[in-house]
Amino acid sequence: MHEYDEAVLKCFLENQGQLFPENVAENMEEAEAFLEDSMAVVVDGADEVMEYFEETGVDVEDDNVLDADEVFDIGDGRYLIVEA
Repeated sequence: MHEYDEAVLKCFLENQGQLFPENVAENMEEAEAFLEDSMAVVVDGADEVMEYFEETGVDVEDDNVLDADEVFDIGDGRYLIVEA
């Protein structure tokens, strides 16, 4: 089971519209449950975002990987990756 801290959950709640047409979570508990169910990943920096996509076989350009809808900038150097 993944542990998502408050910063991760707030980031997802505030920005879920970049990936989904409608909110999938209305509060922290729902956000945590959704992220656990979707096996979302928190990585420590842009390099790890690129590594994640390379390992999963997703073909993205180096310069736009952080702009992918699945990538949420937590704001503290970490990124949340949620695959829809």
